[in-house]
Amino acid sequence: MAELIVIKIVGAAILSTILGFVWFHPRAFGAIWMRHARITPEMAERGKRRVHLYALAGFIGNAIAAYVLFYLLAAFQISLRETAITLALLVWVGFTAPSLLGMMLWEQKPLSYYSINALYWLVSLVIMAMILVL
Repeated sequence: MAELIVIKIVGAAILSTILGFVWFHPRAFGAIWMRHARITPEMAERGKRRVHLYALAGFIGNAIAAYVLFYLLAAFQISLRETAITLALLVWVGFTAPSLLGMMLWEQKPLSYYSINALYWLVSLVIMAMILVL
């Protein structure tokens, strides 16, 4: 049983990390995000040398998020996909969206920057919830 839980958490983290690569790719939302984040082409080029470290850090963050979401699902004894998605939405509305909103406002970033980041986390949390209740 414990092995299955670990597999689900790692799988959710992997899919969330892959989603991040796709979501923030220049052909998706990456070009707009980079412009609003004020990341220059030189900065992006320097970042390519550390992409493996960034991917590992992102994976660890996603694994932590998946573990916490799993913990909440277990604590509330949620096993239905629809209820799990509802919990993911509540986590996003209650914690993720307001946190990102505050950062956007204080960093004086445009609404589109906030939307790209916030919607990534919304989709990511919903995917994690669906995987965790399989």
